[in-house]
Order: sequence, then structure tokens, then C-alpha cells
Amino acid sequence: MWILLILVMLILPIWASINVKSTFNKYSDVHNSRGLTAEQVARQILDSNGLTYVGIERIPGNLTDHYDPQANVVRLSESVYGKTSVSAIGVAAHECGHACQHAEDYTPIKIRTAIVPAVNICSKFWYLAFVLGLIFFEAFPELVWAGIIMFSAVVLFQLVTLPVEFDASGRALKTLENDMILDSGETAQARKVLKAAALTYVVALVTSIIQLLRLLAAAKRR
Repeated sequence: MWILLILVMLILPIWASINVKSTFNKYSDVHNSRGLTAEQVARQILDSNGLTYVGIERIPGNLTDHYDPQANVVRLSESVYGKTSVSAIGVAAHECGHACQHAEDYTPIKIRTAIVPAVNICSKFWYLAFVLGLIFFEAFPELVWAGIIMFSAVVLFQLVTLPVEFDASGRALKTLENDMILDSGETAQARKVLKAAALTYVVALVTSIIQLLRLLAAAKRR
């Protein structure tokens, strides 16, 4: 049983990564009928939502796009910035969705932002605490449970991330359609790109839950 779950943990993330890259590349060859670039679309979406103060920057990398709430900047990767593809516009609109979430104090993103500092610490030290707890279980059994609690915080973060990502994609697709930035066929293609990206977060959560169950099983065997 555990061997099967370990295989799932190994295979699912690889599949999700290949899926999102192949879907993005597929629709990178489909250019929007209006000839708009990703940053032009991003500017239009931000301005229409009153976020004229949010900047747009180009950054290195492939699909490294993100919204920085501290700097109030939507950062678009080299594979998105300046591109007119349906894929690029979908990604840019998604990141603008995050900017809108912060501006509206969207509850899930407020929760996620609040727990980021703690999760950063937990993600770095949970494994160390757990392994040391197993090695020195007789003297420090609490270390095992400390590691499990810290990893649980990581799982919680991933759980809260899901509504944040799904909502940002929903906002993006609604805007692209309602503002007639893309036609219906192009919007459907952008939806496939964002769906593939969202699946990576679902897979991350599933694999982490399996890992958490493994940790609990190992602790109970001690």
C-alpha cells in the first residue's frame, strides 16, 4: 500500500509539471485576434479595477510570473511579457487576479499571507526535527511530533492556496470574456492553460497529504 502511495507521490508532480508546460506551449502558438500583448492586457485589467498604482515588470525565466504585494508589481516572465499568445494573456490575467484579491482583502489570501512567515520556517526545519526525533526518540519523542506539526502547517498553507489560485483564474477568465479581450474560442483555450496550472497546486496538496499520513504512521510505529 505504502509503495503504491510513494509511486503516486513521485509520478503525480512529474505529470503535473509536464502537463502545464505542454499545455502552455501548445497555446503559445495561438495568438489572440486583437493582437494584444500580455502586458497590455495586464495594464487594461489593472486600470479597469482601479489599480493604476500597480506596476508591470518583465523578469527572467519561464513561467516565473507572480504578483508582489509588497512592491505592488505584477511581474511577467520572458515567456509571457511581450507575447500575444492566448497562453501568455491567460497567465498575465491570472496574476492581475491576485492583485485584485489583495486590493479587495480577499479572505483566503489574507490568511495565506499571514501564515507565510511561519510556513517558511516550518518548511525548512520540519524534516530535521522529525528525523532527530526518530533517532533520539527515547530522550526527545516530542521532536517527532514537532516535525509533524510543522509539516502540517505546510499542508495547511497548500490547502489555503487552492481557493486563492482558483479564484484568481476565475477572475481572469471572467474579465477576458466580459471585456471581450479574447473571443469565446480563445477564452476556452486560456481556460485550459489556467486549469493545467491549477492542477499543479492540487497535486502538491495531494502529495503532501500522503506524506503527512506517512509521517503519522512512522510516529505511531515508535
